Amino acid sequence: MMTMRDAMTALREVRCPEDLFGAGATDPESRRAGHRVYLRLAAALHPDRVPAAQAMAATDAFVRLGRLYRGWLAAASVSEAFEVVGAHGRYRLGAAHARGSVADVFRAEPDVIVKLARRPLANRLLAGERTALTDIAAWATGHSWPAPYFPRLLDAVDHTDSAAGDVRAINVLNSLTDGFVTLAQVRAAHPDGVDPRDYAWMHRRLLRFLAGAAAAQWVHTAVTAENVLVHPRLHGVVLIGWSFATRPGRPAAATRTTIDYPPEIGEAVSPRTDVYLAHRLMLTMLGARAPAPMRAFAEGCLQPAARLRSEAHTLLDEFDDLLDRMYGRRRFRPFHLPEGQ
Repeated sequence: MMTMRDAMTALREVRCPEDLFGAGATDPESRRAGHRVYLRLAAALHPDRVPAAQAMAATDAFVRLGRLYRGWLAAASVSEAFEVVGAHGRYRLGAAHARGSVADVFRAEPDVIVKLARRPLANRLLAGERTALTDIAAWATGHSWPAPYFPRLLDAVDHTDSAAGDVRAINVLNSLTDGFVTLAQVRAAHPDGVDPRDYAWMHRRLLRFLAGAAAAQWVHTAVTAENVLVHPRLHGVVLIGWSFATRPGRPAAATRTTIDYPPEIGEAVSPRTDVYLAHRLMLTMLGARAPAPMRAFAEGCLQPAARLRSEAHTLLDEFDDLLDRMYGRRRFRPFHLPEGQ
């Protein structure tokens, strides 16, 4: 039987309802499984079943559990009944896929991803993502290499909620779910740090895309483990989460308290802002396994003054030189995640 301590620990690690109850609740078995999880946790946290000294903490946790469960059910009910009609097609929402900072993400037919702004205040951020991805796609047309590194905007809809009257921005993107995992999942599978030889190809591809984004005159501003997808088998890397994207010279469109930003974030970002974030991410991913040369390379990109950081396109050559010195001739390394990741 689950104890109160176990239930509290489970809740502390939750970032969104799907972390507790699973990614989808659109079929009966998923609903039953999620309900069983809720009942186990609720039994362990119910204020009437814990010692008096713990009643207040249990009550807070019990209330949060209920809020998470209702949110999970609400997301499922939206996806069951919701069909998005855009300029280029009709998209029937399926299972919830992820919960972003400002939008809920659903799988949808035919094989696309639908991002739905949770609140009208987030509409401007999804509108910014539309512009950024459109500009990057236009720039990439003249180049053969960038396409695999970024999500493609397939459609855009401004949907009016018939009940509340709110207008919600919706972006329809190509599906990047089959075989892809986030760097957050990779880090969870390697709590002591990722092997530097494996992270080398991930970081190199990330740098290459940041160089492309800079050429298209956009700054991502949220290069985090949750926003970098990798395909372990194919060695693919895609930078997602463009809702906070910002033109160089402007303050970031939005910020998150969980990100360690460089000083310029609230004044005037530049492509070197993304360089800072990518190398902060490198140190996080490598952890204690970071070799001294890689650690020094990353720390050199964390200068407080943006002008002292190199551009991504310059760092590509420097990083290749570093890898050559450390590991010699480049060779393909298969990368596998443990079962269940």
